Amino acid sequence: MKQTLFVLSMLLLTSVALPAQDWARAKLEKSTRHQEWVKLKSGSRDLQCFVVYPEVKDKATTIVMIHEIFGLSDWAREMADELAAEGYIVVAPDLLSGAGPNGGGSDSFTNQGAVTKAVSMLPAEQVTADLNAAADYAAKIPSANGKVVVAGFCWGGGQSFRFATDNLDVKAAFVFYGTPPQKPDDMAKIKCPVYGFYGGNDARVTVTVPKAAEAMRAAGKTYEPVIYDGAGHGFMRAGEAPDAPDANKKARDAAFQRWMDLMKKI
Repeated sequence: MKQTLFVLSMLLLTSVALPAQDWARAKLEKSTRHQEWVKLKSGSRDLQCFVVYPEVKDKATTIVMIHEIFGLSDWAREMADELAAEGYIVVAPDLLSGAGPNGGGSDSFTNQGAVTKAVSMLPAEQVTADLNAAADYAAKIPSANGKVVVAGFCWGGGQSFRFATDNLDVKAAFVFYGTPPQKPDDMAKIKCPVYGFYGGNDARVTVTVPKAAEAMRAAGKTYEPVIYDGAGHGFMRAGEAPDAPDANKKARDAAFQRWMDLMKKI
């Protein structure tokens, strides 16, 4: 009997579905903006990217958007659409392309733990190659103005900071509650401003900010972090949910406004 209960418990644990994001999916489905999937070549791999276009008359700056450790979720795609609503082209690569069951991507997983593990195990060189492929594509979109920035959330926030040390053509890096590169010497390679957005109740990440600021200052680089009091990790997503705590909602609104104000200066 105990063995049967153990097996049933394990089955329940391993069949937990991805977090429901019906509200994000509903917002995405109501969008009038042009959304498409584009398959890029990244070395020998096929890289699937979700691309959203703004409804504007002039050529637009492009944002390469890096998803959370939860993969290219409904929220990630809804965030891409929201940025397009502000007048920007968004290229959101699914960095789990080909890593899922039967060679699928983020949407092929049925277990959140499996998604998190798969993202965590992605080789840094592969992530860089994928982001370079996305950035190269973004710069050449006919309706783009050639300016490309990178932005990421959670795990993607750390990748955004790291990518700025590898790709010297990006015009800015927006780091949402992501950790900095481990080697301070890498920061000397950065040629663009780095803007950080952090939750006051996210000590695991926020504790890295002073050291990162010191290293960037020593390297003569621009790094402007802002810590939002009372906000937790993932406040850009959590602050948008219908049941969002007030602190996360306020942080989300303030951070988004700051982000858009900074984008106008690029």
